[in-house]
Amino acid sequence: MIRIRNYSAYYTTVQGTVKAVEDVSFDIFDGEIIGIAGESGCGKSTLMKGIYGNVEIPMYVAGGSIEMEVDEAGQKRVIPGSEFRHYWWQYLSYIPQASMSVLSPVARIKHQFLDSFPSDELRARGKQALLDEVAAYLQELDLPAHVLNMYPHQLSGGMRQRVIVALATFVQPRFILADEPTTALDVVVQRGILTMLVQLQKRLQNTFVMVSHDMGVHYQITDRMVIMYAGKVVEIADTPTLFARPQHPYTEMLINSLPRLGDDTQRTGISGHPPSLLNPPSGCRFAARCPLADARCREVLPELIELEPGHFVACLKREPGYMAVPSAEGTATP
Repeated sequence: MIRIRNYSAYYTTVQGTVKAVEDVSFDIFDGEIIGIAGESGCGKSTLMKGIYGNVEIPMYVAGGSIEMEVDEAGQKRVIPGSEFRHYWWQYLSYIPQASMSVLSPVARIKHQFLDSFPSDELRARGKQALLDEVAAYLQELDLPAHVLNMYPHQLSGGMRQRVIVALATFVQPRFILADEPTTALDVVVQRGILTMLVQLQKRLQNTFVMVSHDMGVHYQITDRMVIMYAGKVVEIADTPTLFARPQHPYTEMLINSLPRLGDDTQRTGISGHPPSLLNPPSGCRFAARCPLADARCREVLPELIELEPGHFVACLKREPGYMAVPSAEGTATP
């Protein structure tokens, strides 16, 4: 449904050009729940903006393409990312993470629903009839109908997030992007939101992209995962395979950071910090934090290779015929 090929998106800043997403390629298939994971600042949200077609200054597309296949009047057509805005809500919908800053604080919820429809559609369907449909839909998402007459500040964080989900899914789009939809919510509310999103995806049979730094969330709901680090994709695999056999050291560290029932071993974070995207290193961007890195890792940028059907990794040590190169500290072990 979505094809991403060698996509790069940069930001122009006073300090210089931030290479937030660089040379990213993968496909998003119809009807799947795909997760994008990585640390803060790795390029997840920037990539989501590109997929949604919401590219605005200071962000710009530096290279590559994103294309979407749509079905219009029984005819399939491939459209470029520059035209995605024409398909918002009908095909593409977006669930942002900051619920309070997304909803207008001076408008009742019902007006925010009505504002999302073109004026000609409002005239054709009638405002009250449309609001009756919205009220019924809110009740399906465990929200009382009287929420429509309330302002955002009168709702809890969980209720606001459900309202945003309702706004994004009411017209049953084929493709839903969710950027950290459970951030700043307590674990009980998080579970309710995640359960609701999965149930909606199964009922609507649409494609759902979940961005989160929480690997536990991905493990619970996603079919396939994309791991990003410092603007690059480092691993892609179906979720069970990724958790059972991670091939990139960064992926393995993310998974090992998760707490496990019955295991009281103290968890430690990944030492160091991601490189500056104003001037990223020439070799593997994870080399400075990787315990397996050698001199070649610091000089050669690894390509994304397919180890087995559907499992891709960008790591020199996973390439066929890999040979370790001695570093200043000694000889690395493959």
